[in-house]
Amino acid sequence: MIVFPVAVFELSEKISTAGKVCSNIFTIRDITVFADCQRAVQGIDAIQHLAAQPWPVDHPRLRGQATAQGVPFDATFQSNMLGTYYLMQAAVAAGVEQVIMAGSNCALGHGYRISQTPFPFQALPIDESHPAFPEDSYSYSKLAGELLLASYTRAYGIRTYVTRPAAICSPARRQQLAQQAAPATGWNPWLWAWVGSEDVAHAHQLLMEGPPTLPLHEVYYVTADDTTALEPSATLIAQWQPTLLPYADGLPGHHSFFSTRKLTQAVGWQHRTAWRAQ
Repeated sequence: MIVFPVAVFELSEKISTAGKVCSNIFTIRDITVFADCQRAVQGIDAIQHLAAQPWPVDHPRLRGQATAQGVPFDATFQSNMLGTYYLMQAAVAAGVEQVIMAGSNCALGHGYRISQTPFPFQALPIDESHPAFPEDSYSYSKLAGELLLASYTRAYGIRTYVTRPAAICSPARRQQLAQQAAPATGWNPWLWAWVGSEDVAHAHQLLMEGPPTLPLHEVYYVTADDTTALEPSATLIAQWQPTLLPYADGLPGHHSFFSTRKLTQAVGWQHRTAWRAQ
């Protein structure tokens, strides 16, 4: 059995400077079991939805790996779509006030491209207004999850926020990046994007404790300000993807291919961790 845990929170008002803090934390044993979701959200104010199958197990080039691990072909959809639906149904019935979900920058569709055709970039750095073109079940599930939460906000008024983190790096992983950094040998479809685990946690905290003036639903990219590459971003484009040179002016130095301006403007989030100084 594959277990997808979810953290749910009971908030105590007017304790922290933001107005509320977590007093109790519970976890759902398996998000794909509706009864588990129902039990976990009783008396709960906020949900931090972090559960997911983190890659497309039905992808033609990854199915063999999933089969070897005993992962069912539909595990990505079961957890990321059905599980999120179960959680939202339980949340609304229990009167939960807000849900903050960890989505993925993969919702854009730039990775896991089954057709192996180039992603049609329309601007750099990429922000939340850039059109998405997913081809695989994981990327699609992350994009569809955003739309699902938005539908619950429209229907029931529940606050819902979705972050789009890139590769989440713990302190140990950042140390590895520093030790193993090497010149690029080709174009990286993941755009050398990363984000510190602590910075993702901080973004979710800021959204959960955010001011009432925040829109009831929003989606935010959460990535580091820089890349995992040694070369400047414009150099990477010139060397490996020159068709994108018209957009390179927006990427000075090692600037990330993704913009987090929207999140910064909304709740004052700033990326604080680094790998180059490790």
